Amino acid sequence: MSNGSDIKPTDLRGILKYVPRFQGQTFVIAADGIIVADENFSNILTDIAVLRSLGIKIIIVHGIGHQIEQLAKTRNIPITDVQGTGVADAATLDLAIRASSRVTHLVIEGLTQNGLKAALTNAVRAAPIGIIRGVDHQFTGRVDRVDKEFLTQLIESQVIPVMNPIGFDRDGRPLRINSDLLAAELAESLQATKIIYLTPHEGLEINGKLQHQISAATLRTVLDDRPESINEPMRSTAAHAVKAVETGTPRIHLLDGRLLDGLLNEIFSNEGVGTLIHGNEYQQIRQATKRDVRAIYNLTRQAVKREELLYRTQQAIEKNIEQFYVFEIDENIIACVSLQLYPDKSRYAEVGSLYVMPFYHHRGIGKKMVDYACLKAKERGTTHVIALSTQAYTFFTSVCHFEEAEKEILPDSRLKAYDDSGRNSKVMVKKLCGWANPPYEPRLVGDDSPYRFKPSVPRSLGSRPSNPWAGRRRPPRRGRACRRRRRLSRKAPRPR
Repeated sequence: MSNGSDIKPTDLRGILKYVPRFQGQTFVIAADGIIVADENFSNILTDIAVLRSLGIKIIIVHGIGHQIEQLAKTRNIPITDVQGTGVADAATLDLAIRASSRVTHLVIEGLTQNGLKAALTNAVRAAPIGIIRGVDHQFTGRVDRVDKEFLTQLIESQVIPVMNPIGFDRDGRPLRINSDLLAAELAESLQATKIIYLTPHEGLEINGKLQHQISAATLRTVLDDRPESINEPMRSTAAHAVKAVETGTPRIHLLDGRLLDGLLNEIFSNEGVGTLIHGNEYQQIRQATKRDVRAIYNLTRQAVKREELLYRTQQAIEKNIEQFYVFEIDENIIACVSLQLYPDKSRYAEVGSLYVMPFYHHRGIGKKMVDYACLKAKERGTTHVIALSTQAYTFFTSVCHFEEAEKEILPDSRLKAYDDSGRNSKVMVKKLCGWANPPYEPRLVGDDSPYRFKPSVPRSLGSRPSNPWAGRRRPPRRGRACRRRRRLSRKAPRPR
C-alpha cells in the first residue's frame, strides 16, 4: 500500500498522464464530519483546487455526525440519531441544522481562500422516510429529486456546489439526509465517474484485512451474507458505494482523509492509498496495440535486468505486438503476457513475457493472464501450451498446472534459439482440455521418446461399427421424436 509519498503533488510526470482521461469528468467528493474538523482538511481543499485547475468538475458533500455529537454534549441535549439513518426527532434535527450551517461555512471559507467559487444550494428535494417496520423515523429523509439542470449550470459557470445533508420537502420543511446516500444520489443524477469518500478510516476492511480493491459484486455478496466481517464504521458507506456502482458510477474510492496528499495520491496513482470499489469493467485483459509498446517495454524492463524475462527491444515488441495481451486497471497496464504460435508445429503455442507489477502480486492476476492466453491458444486450434522460465517455474507448475517436459518438445527453430540463448530455462507444458485425439502428446521428464504417440486403429473396409443400442431400448422408428432425430442428424456430417 502507498504511504502517501509515491506520487508527490509536484510530480507532473505522474499526474499529467491522467489529465486527458479525467478532464471534463465529474467527481463527487464526500467528506465525513470528522475530516472537516481535522487539521488536514485545509490541504484537501487545496488538492480540490488542483483538481479544478486540471479541468475536473467537483461537487462537495459533507457530513455532520461529529459536529452533532459535539453540540449535543455542549448543550446537554439528548439526540436520537447521528448518521442520518435512524430516527431524527425535533431536537436532533435542530442540532443537525445548526451543525450543517457551521460546517458549510467552513467548507466555503476554505474554498474561497483557494480562489474557488462555491455555492450552497437547495438543489436536492427530500421526502420523509416515513414508518419502517412500525417505527416512525420522523425528520429523517431520503433524496426525492435532484435538480440536475441547476447543478450543471453552476458547474459550467466554474462554481463548486456544496451540498449539506439537510434537504427540503415539497412544502419547504427540512429533513436530515445521510451524507453517504446523498453523494450516491448526486453521482447517479450527474453521471459522475467517481465518488471519493473521505473518512477517518484507512479503507474498507473485511475480516480485519484492508481491501485495496474489490468488485461491487463481491462486496454485495459480503454485505448480504457476512455483513459482520466488514469493519462496522464502514458498513453503511460500503452499502451506498455498492448502490452507486449498480446505478452507474464506475468507481468508488474510500480513503483516510487525514492522510497528507491522500486525495491526489488516490486519484493520480495506480496503487492508491485506500480502497477502490469498482464495477466489472474496471479490470480487463485485452489485446495489446501499438500504443502499448512503450508501456510493455517499461513494465518488463526491471524483470529483464533480473534475468526473469528475455530481453526484447521496443522494435521487437512492436513487430510482434499482436502476440501480446495486457491487463488494465483504471486504464493503466499493470501486467502483460505473450502468446506465440509455432508455424512448424501448429498444435503447440508458447506463453511468454509474463509479468505483473510487484504491487499486484498475490492477487491472482498472473494466473488470469496465463489462463487467458491458454484460452486464446485453444480458440486458435492448439492442443498444448508451452512455457519457458528460469525463475518462475514453480508458479507455472503449482499454480497454473503445467508439467515439466524435455526441451526436445520445442520446434526445431525454437529449439535452436533456446540453445543459443544459454539461459537453460526449464520447459513446461500444459495440455488444453477439450481436444479429442490429438496426434501426439508431449514427452514428460522421465519418458524415453520425444513424443508419446496415440495410435489410432483404423477399421477394415468391411467392418461395421458396433451396435450403439446394444443392451438398451431402441427408440421408435416412427413418430414425431424419430422425425426430429432425423432432422438433427442431417445438420451435422456423419463421422466417416
